[in-house]
Amino acid sequence: MTPTFGVVGLGRMAQALLFPLLEAGLVQREGVRAVVASEASATCLAQTHGLAVATDAAAAWSAPVVLLAVKPQQLEAVAPAAAAGSGGLLISVLAGVTLARLQRLFPGWQCVRAVPNTPALVRAGLTGLAFGVDVPPDQRSWVQQLFAQVGEVHELPEAQLDAFLALTSSGPAFVAVVAEALADGAVAAGLPRLLAQRLAHRTLAGSAALLEERDLHPGQLKDMVSSPAGTTIAGLRQLEKAGLRSALIEAVLAAAQRSRELA
Repeated sequence: MTPTFGVVGLGRMAQALLFPLLEAGLVQREGVRAVVASEASATCLAQTHGLAVATDAAAAWSAPVVLLAVKPQQLEAVAPAAAAGSGGLLISVLAGVTLARLQRLFPGWQCVRAVPNTPALVRAGLTGLAFGVDVPPDQRSWVQQLFAQVGEVHELPEAQLDAFLALTSSGPAFVAVVAEALADGAVAAGLPRLLAQRLAHRTLAGSAALLEERDLHPGQLKDMVSSPAGTTIAGLRQLEKAGLRSALIEAVLAAAQRSRELA
């Protein structure tokens, strides 16, 4: 447990990480010092969640642990305020922002680069972590425990975080497009819209659970469902003709490349 916990940028992802910490007792509500850009947002968040939320960053940067969750393009603007603090542990969830850049902008801080994904909102997230060389073992363990509250944690070499981001952080959007398309197909085939959406979501969730719990290769599940001259193989033939497999591969590669460009 840390006595004071700073949050610079209390948006959706920061909230998804913070609230489970409060529930687990790793952070005390009265110890949170959060900062947002507008007075209206500060007032709303303070009233809704009972947190100390302000637009002045000084209080947040005085904490021994700070979660940095602003947009990447805001990084240079918020960095000068960190000089008001005495240094400590800085956990960044900014896409594409490297440890080297963080350590240059925040001298005196021990930097951690974290890549969580949106399913953290329902505690089904995946987080990749890369630590600066000066982060001690006890702090590393605490950060891993922090992100374990919202899902599975993987410590990786920083060079692999762009690929991790492309698959796990951008991946939910790709999966959402697949879910939407499956539902649209079912509507075209005659199902009501709401039922089609529900069935598409459950089909994806159930298939993922089967792959994981039975430790199946995706090709095994495909072959389990595909009978000779049946409905599934007819549909798979259309997916291959349309290039779905290649499109998904290229989407992940494009997302990884964009993460490198953001750096």
